Amino acid sequence: MSTRILIVDDLIPNLNLLEVKLAAEYYDVVRATSGSQALKIAQNEPVDLVLLDAVMPGMNGFDTCERLKSDPRTWHIPVVMVTALEETRNRIRGLEAGADDFITKPIDDFNLMARVRSLLRLKMVTDQLMSHTTDSAPTRELIDHLAKKRGNILIVDDEPNSAKKIESILGEHHNVTTQADPKEAIGAASRGVDLMIVSLTSEEFSGLRLCARLRSDPRTRDLPILAITEMSDEDIMVRAFDTGINDTVMRPIQGGELNARVNTQLKRKFFTDSLRDDFAESLDMVVADPLTGLGNRRYFDRAMAPLIEGVEHGRIFSLVVFDVDHFKRVNDILGHDVGDDVLKEIAARLVTNMRAIDVVSRYGGEEFIVAMPGATAEEAAAGADRIRSLISGTPIFVDGSALKVSVSAGVAQAEQGEKLREIFKRADDALYAAKKSGRDKVMQAQAMKAA
Repeated sequence: MSTRILIVDDLIPNLNLLEVKLAAEYYDVVRATSGSQALKIAQNEPVDLVLLDAVMPGMNGFDTCERLKSDPRTWHIPVVMVTALEETRNRIRGLEAGADDFITKPIDDFNLMARVRSLLRLKMVTDQLMSHTTDSAPTRELIDHLAKKRGNILIVDDEPNSAKKIESILGEHHNVTTQADPKEAIGAASRGVDLMIVSLTSEEFSGLRLCARLRSDPRTRDLPILAITEMSDEDIMVRAFDTGINDTVMRPIQGGELNARVNTQLKRKFFTDSLRDDFAESLDMVVADPLTGLGNRRYFDRAMAPLIEGVEHGRIFSLVVFDVDHFKRVNDILGHDVGDDVLKEIAARLVTNMRAIDVVSRYGGEEFIVAMPGATAEEAAAGADRIRSLISGTPIFVDGSALKVSVSAGVAQAEQGEKLREIFKRADDALYAAKKSGRDKVMQAQAMKAA
């Protein structure tokens, strides 16, 4: 599906002009002639960006933008205010209403498209992250929290007076540092910086080259960049957007506008960070056992692919399947909370006493599985027996009570041509044999020799 841009203006000729410009760039355009119509479309249809006229009868653009940015369903959609109002106070009003950018009429095509491409890049990243999180829409509380969060800002400017002015404007609400050397700035940018403010007017270094370097480095690729330009440097500004900057501030710098633009970038950055954190947590939930913290069955199955492939090239590994003896009795007599504590302690003993290269997972219930790269069945059985002895010989303390717990284990060495389920079945059969012969034992597959 093409990128979808909602254009909002009460004047049909303005809508026609914008639609022609956007269609020429192969964007899909949807139109609205009022703020209320725009809200309805944005809330019920997929929209990637809104170009919103500021002056409209009824609900004006400022109010419409504020409504869009206060609704969790539409808060993440970039909004560009388009207006003939050139006064700084109007730009600040639009930015404080939540607009991501502000363009004055008559619209310069290159300027418009540069800003549109920049905002759409951000929207694409946000959409990708939101698609991976189960609860992706921000709450009103989260939006308010992000708006008040203190950011770490790095200014890159070799003109001391300019840097000091920016620091004085932003320092009350954010942590601000200044770096005059672009090489030093690149290193500092990867260490906890939330926003870079880069001068494009320096005579000592190329701000455009610095922005390009930041975008090419994986550590700073997603770091928001606010560029400082002169009003007359429109060509440089357009090139800056093409390198990947997020926004610009024109000299002479107005404090209200700078604060508004900085807060917009930080709020979006903090929201993206929260989505990344949610995604990482969701990924952990997919591959990690929530009780013990070990890898779960899905994680283990994925980890086995390279080991099984290695067997076909002459490498070896063995599987060990551990099972807690009489675990049902522990749950029935002492309760599931005690049973959970027992499982967590056994998991901890497995992790701390196996080799760093071993893959340890909870395979389900009271069953744990360990893959031991480079180990023959005899070596794996010896290691498993050491763990068995450690568990049965050291009580597990729960609420001050000492519990004697034992495990049984089955071992199988992978053979060429075998699939994971076949290796596991042989190890599981050996485990069953250990259970049948009295428990608290380790048995090898095939020969069924006691370790």
